[in-house]
Amino acid sequence: MSDAKVRNMEEFAALSGISRPTVSKYFNDPESVRPSTRARIEEALERYDYRPNIFAMNQNRKLTKNVGIVVPYLTDPFFAEMARLLEQRCIAEGYRPTLYSAHGQRSLEVDIFDSLRSLKPAGVLLAPLGRASDHAEVDKFCRDVPTVLFDSNIDGMGAAFVGSDNYSFVSQTVEYLTRIGPPPAFFEMRTPANPNANKRRLAYIDMMDKLGFEPDVVSVEGQGWAFEEIGRNGALEVLTSGRLSRKAVLCSNDRLAIGFLSACFELGIRVGRGQDCALSVASNDDHPFSKFTCPPLTTAAHDYDNVVNRSVETLIQVIESGGELPERSETLFPARLILRGSA
Repeated sequence: MSDAKVRNMEEFAALSGISRPTVSKYFNDPESVRPSTRARIEEALERYDYRPNIFAMNQNRKLTKNVGIVVPYLTDPFFAEMARLLEQRCIAEGYRPTLYSAHGQRSLEVDIFDSLRSLKPAGVLLAPLGRASDHAEVDKFCRDVPTVLFDSNIDGMGAAFVGSDNYSFVSQTVEYLTRIGPPPAFFEMRTPANPNANKRRLAYIDMMDKLGFEPDVVSVEGQGWAFEEIGRNGALEVLTSGRLSRKAVLCSNDRLAIGFLSACFELGIRVGRGQDCALSVASNDDHPFSKFTCPPLTTAAHDYDNVVNRSVETLIQVIESGGELPERSETLFPARLILRGSA
């Protein structure tokens, strides 16, 4: 493989010694060129690791303004809300969005990539599985199709990333909990489904160190996206075994916290700020149902509107720039602490 960076089809044609129209004809239909020419082009593709700019090809074919939206797990209310807002914003901008969910499965995420390639969208808004993704396939897709990542970042992939500042979430909740009462333990899954969970754990440890408190990470068993069930089962174990030594708990995300509150109710443990409360519980995300838990959940909220608006604005910029930006950008929006009855 050559170290030369091939930026467009013209450069590839010049390096391979094959005319630009013939190269374009091959990318439109490989069977339309002679076998010997096809072999030369495919050998050059391997040598220069070049992939065509599908967006530019689409423009030449005057294709429609289709946009793909891919989320890791649509039944997660956070992603359902993000998908709803992204769809509305894309429609307002004159694009036709199509929504896909990987349902937590690596193989399905790869299949979605193949389906989107065949549809030749103008661009894609992608929230990858993250840790569970096939990173080579994500990278290949992002090179094939103009893509903006949101929520879950994979370094170096896609034209841009837009998401929430996980440190901002945890710094606010830790500062608040330590100001009003005892320092919190951090409640998480031992094998998190989303890479944001790892960033939140590290932020918790850093904030506790900065404030002069000993971190206490309480990890529970569980894999996949059934967070409420994992949170409930894990909380029952740590609450009955004595593994939880703190009187305040910060959950990695709201869905785990909902399970934690369920376990507290089952065990007759009163949660909240009052004198008769045994525990205070806070979390991160502002899950759409978090205001309706009992007690309502204190949490740090995503800036849904700004993440959605910037994601769509950035994708349009990528599309209008011919499928790529001069350099990859990353935009993070801070969280907003919402005080409710649980802490």
